[in-house]
Amino acid sequence: QVQLVESGGGLVQPGGSLRLSCAASGNIYSINYMGWHRQAPGKQRELVATISSGGSTNYAGSAKGRFTISRDNAKNTVHLQMNSLKAEDTAVYYCNAGVVAHTGKYLGVWGQGTLVTVSS
Repeated sequence: QVQLVESGGGLVQPGGSLRLSCAASGNIYSINYMGWHRQAPGKQRELVATISSGGSTNYAGSAKGRFTISRDNAKNTVHLQMNSLKAEDTAVYYCNAGVVAHTGKYLGVWGQGTLVTVSS
């Protein structure tokens, strides 16, 4: 079993910054990709950013230039630095990862989500 636990969400004013973190634990042999998705009220979940084990990154258009994804492979953690936040960034942010367990099984794992609210 593998768990992802997010932290760092909260209330921030427009133009402000937040840093989200996600830690993976459990039956982990290796982690392939790690990433962040978000779901705003009344909308579908959408990709924000992903990062491969080698550090290659991919961003949604709305995140480019404002958000930075990074990971620490030794600690099985991924971070999302969010700058110049806008009201439309308000959403529940979910961490996800592609994990190879010690059993050899490949797992797609999601965290429970952390709420980011951008409001004055």
